[in-house]
Amino acid sequence: MTRRRWRPPLGTILILIHLVILALPLGGIAVLRVYESALIRQTESELIAQGVFVSAAYRTVFDRIARSQRASRVSEYGIARSHVEGQTDPAGPWRPRLVRLDLAQDPVLPAPPAPDPTSLAPDPLAASVGRELEPVLRDAQVTTLAGMRVIDYRGVIVATTGGDLGRSMLNHEEARRALTGEYVSLMRRRGQQSPPPPLDSISRGARIRVAVAVPILHHGRVLGAVTLLRTPANIQHAIRGKRRELAWGGATLLMIVVGLSVFTAVTIGRPVRALIDQARRAARGEANAVTPLRHAGTREIAELSETVAAMARTLEERARYIRDFAAHVSHEFKTPLTAIRGTVELMRDHGAEMDGAERERFLALLESDAERLERLVRRLLELARADMAIAESSDARTELAPLLEALAHRYRERGLKVSVEMSESPSMASRLGGETLDSILSSLLDNVRQHAGNGANATLRARHERGELIIEVADDGAGMSAHNAARVFEPFFTTARGAGNTGLGLSIVRSLLQAHGGRIELAAAASGTCFQIRLPAAVAR
Repeated sequence: MTRRRWRPPLGTILILIHLVILALPLGGIAVLRVYESALIRQTESELIAQGVFVSAAYRTVFDRIARSQRASRVSEYGIARSHVEGQTDPAGPWRPRLVRLDLAQDPVLPAPPAPDPTSLAPDPLAASVGRELEPVLRDAQVTTLAGMRVIDYRGVIVATTGGDLGRSMLNHEEARRALTGEYVSLMRRRGQQSPPPPLDSISRGARIRVAVAVPILHHGRVLGAVTLLRTPANIQHAIRGKRRELAWGGATLLMIVVGLSVFTAVTIGRPVRALIDQARRAARGEANAVTPLRHAGTREIAELSETVAAMARTLEERARYIRDFAAHVSHEFKTPLTAIRGTVELMRDHGAEMDGAERERFLALLESDAERLERLVRRLLELARADMAIAESSDARTELAPLLEALAHRYRERGLKVSVEMSESPSMASRLGGETLDSILSSLLDNVRQHAGNGANATLRARHERGELIIEVADDGAGMSAHNAARVFEPFFTTARGAGNTGLGLSIVRSLLQAHGGRIELAAAASGTCFQIRLPAAVAR
């Protein structure tokens, strides 16, 4: 016995799919570092705002001290601005400074070096401004947590929160660029702190610092710059502060995933299991086991259920047809075989006592039964070919008028009176091949000869109707009873068995027509019998 390979059930696969879908945005946030970039941009925005305020305060103090000291040539103080940024609103007074850092695209520079010692003394006017601003910077650092330095136009620190007054900041890229009039935002790696910060510190676990440099601009000249440095909040710290909300959100999302999985499993899994159960019952031989599902769940499963039910009906009908066919075949073969066997036994037992006439009579009986068997075998082969026929190409085209005239002429020579009636359409053509159509109509005319007799009149009518070609084969014979009409297309049914009819002709005709997209039926007639054929009409050329 073959060991069944384990396969996961549909519900498990659906739960895994939903969990993967849930994990995709979280993974994208982790891979693209979207949330970290948001935290960095938030820090950058705060530092820009702080730097702009310090820059405005510097200009205010500078103007006041310059007036009090009556400093000469104030308009030429500092250095000319060499970097000019695009203005967001050239016609208006607003000059917003937008955040621009992106952790996924911008480089992270090394940790900032310590300011260099310098032999340059701070500019006296800048040093006076710095002395007034430094207490403000130190007091603000307690809340903003930012390291701030104010440098003069030569890069010398005049106010600081770090105890490095009088040193040069020209070894910092952001300071050099800010002294040209550029607003600068950079990311730098965070150096080692000793001792390490507390566990709940915002700097704990952070690897990046945001550096911002804001130029101090006054009448188109650069008086100096404000540099700011701060560690942004990290994901761990943000998660730690939202533990309860995140837990509830995660539990809610998990419940939604489970609910969706259950809903999908019920919508898809239950109808599929119902289909499997129906298929198993049909495999055990239960009749009418496969029917369209009442609760299919989805349109695709409903269509699948209807298709499987239709297929099961077709298979049951085919099985019933084969069963009945086998019974008919065994019956039809049994009669001549029994006669042949009895005749052979009789001739074997009494052949020596028979005269020539008796032997000839029994031999004629043997020949007749053998011919009957031969006709049965030939017609069965024709029926099998008709059942397995493949529809001809849609390019096939048979002009109907010449085919009907030739067919009528041939049967007139055999003694059957045949007339042809065509509609007023100048040209009618079928998509069936000429040989196939000739074989079908010949079988129907042979049926007229066998049942209505040579003295009967047959009529071939043809017309167009709604894209179909309708051909009628009618006779003026005695017709048939309602009972016989109901069984006329059954295999082996015939009322002329004594004349050698096998009862397979009309079954072969119906199978051929069905294989080519047509059909045949017994039409109502005032007298005699009328068979009506419907075929797909060929496209006019």
